[in-house]
Amino acid sequence: MTNTATTTKLRRSSTDKMIAGVAGGWARLIGVDAAIIRIVLVAATLLGFGAPILLYAICWMLMPQE
Repeated sequence: MTNTATTTKLRRSSTDKMIAGVAGGWARLIGVDAAIIRIVLVAATLLGFGAPILLYAICWMLMPQE
């Protein structure tokens, strides 16, 4: 018997990107629009949380390109 389930891996998007494709990769993994991820990241950054910028930079360095 073969396993026909597809697994989705976290990778930076090469098609749905504005800077590095991190938001597009997360959006594909979660199953939402990349614009929602981008809005949440920008809103969290503007509200005074510095972690989204650091998280984006870390993901940019560690996530492989698709």
